[in-house]
Amino acid sequence: MSIDKTAGFSTRAIHHGYDPLDEHGALTPPLHLTSTFAFETAEDGGARFAGEAPGHIYSRISNPTVDLLEQRMAILEGGEAAVAMASGMGAITSVLWSFLRAGDEIITDKTLYGCTFSFFQHGLSRFGVAVTHVDLTNPLALETAISDKTKIVYFETPANPNMRLVDIAAISSIARRRGAKTVVDNTYATPVQTRPIEHGADIVVHSATKYLGGHGDLIAGIAVGTAEDMAEVRMVGVKDMTGAVMAPFNAMLVLRGLKTLELRVERHAQSAMMIAEMLDAHPSVAKVHYPGLASFDQYDLAKRQMDGFGGMIAFELVGGYTAGIAMMNRLNMIRRAVSLGDAETLIQHPASMTHSTYTPEERAAHGIGEGLVRISIGLETPKDILDDLHQALGRNERAVA
Repeated sequence: MSIDKTAGFSTRAIHHGYDPLDEHGALTPPLHLTSTFAFETAEDGGARFAGEAPGHIYSRISNPTVDLLEQRMAILEGGEAAVAMASGMGAITSVLWSFLRAGDEIITDKTLYGCTFSFFQHGLSRFGVAVTHVDLTNPLALETAISDKTKIVYFETPANPNMRLVDIAAISSIARRRGAKTVVDNTYATPVQTRPIEHGADIVVHSATKYLGGHGDLIAGIAVGTAEDMAEVRMVGVKDMTGAVMAPFNAMLVLRGLKTLELRVERHAQSAMMIAEMLDAHPSVAKVHYPGLASFDQYDLAKRQMDGFGGMIAFELVGGYTAGIAMMNRLNMIRRAVSLGDAETLIQHPASMTHSTYTPEERAAHGIGEGLVRISIGLETPKDILDDLHQALGRNERAVA
């Protein structure tokens, strides 16, 4: 069942692409646990392989359960098509291997998730792709750096872990004029709060492990873009290069997550705003990075580009690294764990955990402080999150006084 694009976000997330009456009235879409598909005739099989007839061939290429997830992600992000993959890094690597060749250049923002940084810096560069890091919060810096060799401009917004924003429309406009594709990691904001394609981006990638799944029980990735670009990603990046195929069971779990995505993201963001305001006023906290605070350096851009400010907060304590570790170890309910977007509130120290792939010098150059703490605000009762942070920070305040 096709749902009109003007339908509400949650309506599209729940209904698009599936009619229960086509599957014996089953309200929940069936799970297709099969590796291969039978053809009615030999000619039918040949036509599918030649791309002359619709239909599935082999689940490394497509699968009905995965296909439904792809349809829903495409309509939620405002793209023509999507490809679902085994992980967020699978999505990133599959997209880039589809469009980059030896001698090409990729320009990336200064701040990236640790494994993305490692892939760019220590992976792509081994195969003759030049990687240039630019402060993409300043579009003029891209104007200066971009060249005829630049094929992709890549960034996260908000960025992991320090929450810096990039003006998607400004950067995409510059890249398009120079013949480069803009690829945006939209994991933090989700299509509920930012839709990069609407602002001019060519391709959006997600770690669907995070908010899209939302329950901390799967690993998955998504790419969304034009039908032409996604065909290239599917048939080259995934089928022939990375093999980063999403399992149908994981697709079913992400489809389940999409049904409550809008509600969950709104709750994450409401709680995060309360907690960011508390942290911003606390004497033990030196700096809070949250797009919804008026004190945030890019607050005006956040209001213009985002429909809400998300559930992620980064902050630095007065006592730096030592104080941050001590505070984390005093927490009771909040879990010390990486990842984000789960029902549980999760806290971690990027310099020693998710961004340890950077050297200390690289972290300093890329705006990731040694004392920075990242917290993913969960779905618990907000007062309980606040109380746990208060008791941990209160002791810390006395320790540094």
